[in-house]
Amino acid sequence: MELKVSNIVTAFNKTGKYIGEITNIGEHTYLVKILAVIKHPMQGDLHNPKQVDVDLFHVRRALAFREQTNVPKNMVKLYEEEIPDYKGSLKQAVSLLKEELSKEDNAWAIKSLEAIRELEADYFS
Repeated sequence: MELKVSNIVTAFNKTGKYIGEITNIGEHTYLVKILAVIKHPMQGDLHNPKQVDVDLFHVRRALAFREQTNVPKNMVKLYEEEIPDYKGSLKQAVSLLKEELSKEDNAWAIKSLEAIRELEADYFS
């Protein structure tokens, strides 16, 4: 099924998952305006997952409310439930990520938790 402009969808971007609205359609991508966060992006180097000894340990922010991003068509699915509030959804996604990271006992999880705490201070202050 081909989605169309104004459809509400879920979209994966890097390691995050979002709810958004399609605002444009390209040949291979949908332009999606972010409305809520389902899963906060993982921290660190995407090419060396769960590694700390990398050139740059990326602190990955969630996409902002109404930020637009191109997402490959195969990573976008129709969403038919109620759209949660952006800030509330971001808090829930951050809490879930912190909970997952706290279950791991390794250097990557510790460094990721530090990054998330910094992001939290920025997101919610």
